[in-house]
Amino acid sequence: MFVEIMDTTLRDGEQTNGVAFTEKEKLSIARHLLTEVQVNRLEIASARVSNGEFDSAARIIQWAKEAHCLDKIEILGFLDNHISIDWVNKVGGKCVNLLCKGSLRQLEGQLRKTPEEHIADIKDNIAYAESLGISVNVYLEDWSNGMRHSEDYVYYLLDNLSLTSVKRFMLPDTLGILYPKETYKFCKDIRARYPNLHFDFHGHNDYGLAVANTTAALTAGFNGIHTSVNGLGERAGNTALSTIVPCIHDHLRMGTTVKEIYLNKISKIVETISGIRVASNMPIIGENVFTQTAGVHADGDRKGNLYCNELIPERFGRVRKYALGKTSGKANIEKNLQELGLELDAEVKKLITKRVVELGDRKESITTEDLYFIAREVMENKKIEEKVVIENYYVCNVMGLKPVATISLKIDGIRYEQTSAGDGQYDALMKALHKIYDQRMVEIPKLEDYVVTIPPGGKTDALVETVITWNDGNRTFKTRGLDLDQTSAAIKATHKMLNIIEM
Repeated sequence: MFVEIMDTTLRDGEQTNGVAFTEKEKLSIARHLLTEVQVNRLEIASARVSNGEFDSAARIIQWAKEAHCLDKIEILGFLDNHISIDWVNKVGGKCVNLLCKGSLRQLEGQLRKTPEEHIADIKDNIAYAESLGISVNVYLEDWSNGMRHSEDYVYYLLDNLSLTSVKRFMLPDTLGILYPKETYKFCKDIRARYPNLHFDFHGHNDYGLAVANTTAALTAGFNGIHTSVNGLGERAGNTALSTIVPCIHDHLRMGTTVKEIYLNKISKIVETISGIRVASNMPIIGENVFTQTAGVHADGDRKGNLYCNELIPERFGRVRKYALGKTSGKANIEKNLQELGLELDAEVKKLITKRVVELGDRKESITTEDLYFIAREVMENKKIEEKVVIENYYVCNVMGLKPVATISLKIDGIRYEQTSAGDGQYDALMKALHKIYDQRMVEIPKLEDYVVTIPPGGKTDALVETVITWNDGNRTFKTRGLDLDQTSAAIKATHKMLNIIEM
């Protein structure tokens, strides 16, 4: 069976509290989802929301026309005397997802109409859309409550609408109330009653069951599902694209057009644009999900990938890592040293392992790249030398003026000094560093992520940890700095990066 996937990151995903995409950002996400990830359909906007929404939708639709995929673009519309449909028509859209009431409670409580009046409104909008060359899908909003408390009403709607030109019937668990067994029964009953209609399931994650309910709907015979990148959406969000796709492939043994290799990439794009961080333990795309922490796991992998499953990281453009901390064993250390290309004798490895465990006991996070500096610390003969020494730095931020930074370095004994302004203190310092390294014709890695962790509790004298992610064109790596001052912690992390590229 082939599963049709409609992604609603740009519509329902933008209903996440605090999330608003610009016109360019929406176009970028749409292009990646359709051309790389290759979902089947995109819901890109809600009609009538704002002028910005109109401009964004128009730009995506213009691109979709040029890319010959306009049939994959959909817009949410309302029963509002044709205003939404006119909006869709004006923006150039060719498909409207008409929001109807899927429960008697919402129909009577919100619209104050009878089922007969509601059906008449829906049919009127369908006919009007058809006259403009716009196809119609229908959402039965609050369908899950409808099936629980007013099943006859749901079937009354479907009986009447099944005789129209509606292309897809989209059944949402709007309030995220369903349990998988219940979802399966509802979907199975509907599938049996209307074997020739196309049904989509739209899950919400209020109980953390969106993915489970979505798989239940597919098992019951539904044709399509709705997803969002990183699970963005109203309240607890929607079915996460990156989680449901591997479930479809591995557990249901059904097909999709989605290219798994791009799931992590689109996650990072949306994470950056939305400003909503992905939880480190989120399946497939979380930072830690392909990281083995216990030493026994690393040992088992070394002896035959004994702690691996079907979710190999390479499927998603990622690599397996072995964490460093108080549960690290010698196998973890060995794996990380191999990644760094460090060949050390057994006694040094033993000392490094001991030091890593000590740091882990103090709740300090340790990156693979920290092993360079831990090795230097434990080796009496200092075989790993510090090639870059920061002699002095000065950062200044004055109200009304751009921040300025001056830094003095010694690299292989040669002193370099530069000053630069920037958009922030750290930006000014990085620009000064770029001047130095441009002079040496050495490229500084690109900064990909910058995370500052300040312990809760309001202590102004607490240590600040800064972890910076870098990419040198060949690999991604992290460095960590710890200090009472945020900028100083960032400079310590940057100092480690400079030594790593010199090594």
